[in-house]
Amino acid sequence: MKGTTPTKAEREFHNKLANFGCVACLKDGFYNSWVSIHHIDGRTKPGAHMLVLPLCGPHHQDSGDPRFIAVHPWKARFEEKYGKQMDLLAEIKKALNED
Repeated sequence: MKGTTPTKAEREFHNKLANFGCVACLKDGFYNSWVSIHHIDGRTKPGAHMLVLPLCGPHHQDSGDPRFIAVHPWKARFEEKYGKQMDLLAEIKKALNED
């Protein structure tokens, strides 16, 4: 995939997010530690690796399982159910005491 390599600080933030668990699963009432890092606004813009959400596979990419609304390709449905992605990131940063 295209994009810049995350810095050490960005990788550390991603690790914190991985420990946080899938934000969508948490909104659904359960903890899922199996996450991938979803870039909210691409991978190439400055600061892109800090604009990320921890999402499990089915909430990140459509798996065909109707129990999950994936941000790809259902961004509008995902945000309708879970909230705007930047708002989710702000909630996570607050919970982690991040700036």
